[in-house]
Amino acid sequence: MRIADNRILHVNGCLRTACIAASTILMATVVIAQAQTASKDSAAGAADAKAFTLTSPDIANGKKIAAAQVFNSLGCSGNNVSPALSWSNPPAGTKSFALLAYDPDAPTGSGWWHWVAYNIPPDVTSLPAGAGDPKKNLMPAGVVQGQSDFGTPGYGGPCPPPGKPHRYYFRLYALKVPKLDVPADAKPALIGSNVNANSLGKAEIMGLYGR
Repeated sequence: MRIADNRILHVNGCLRTACIAASTILMATVVIAQAQTASKDSAAGAADAKAFTLTSPDIANGKKIAAAQVFNSLGCSGNNVSPALSWSNPPAGTKSFALLAYDPDAPTGSGWWHWVAYNIPPDVTSLPAGAGDPKKNLMPAGVVQGQSDFGTPGYGGPCPPPGKPHRYYFRLYALKVPKLDVPADAKPALIGSNVNANSLGKAEIMGLYGR
């Protein structure tokens, strides 16, 4: 009986050892998985915190654009004031910014350019309301405001034909060059092509307007 009892104790001891080892491995696996998840969440949070972001007190993303920013001709009766804009966390290596405002829903076959401004210095982080009016001289030194599709330099607000609301994208591009090499009278499409060719990243706001 003693031999049998010893064998039983030995087997039970082995089973307990195996169980303890299995539990230890399982716990270690759980701890490693939790650590990896926490690391990924932390990295994602850090990436979100450092995202290149464009904001405006005048335009809420995905919301209707106010009358203050609407065009003041061609059947529209807004104030045609360009929105105030501010931005943060541009990509490393940014040497200038370009701002493009565009309506992809305009019935022209190629959309409609509402505002084109480039050679914005890299240390600039905001533009005041009304900066899109060249007569007000509110742009930082060196900034060029190209012609919009209204045929004049500076900002021209939304004024779509009656019907479904249009989307108006205000996009700020961080560029890898200090200045764009384009003619002074360059059309918006040419400026846009050069902007995209030199872009390090972009941030945007999209507003809606219809009548």
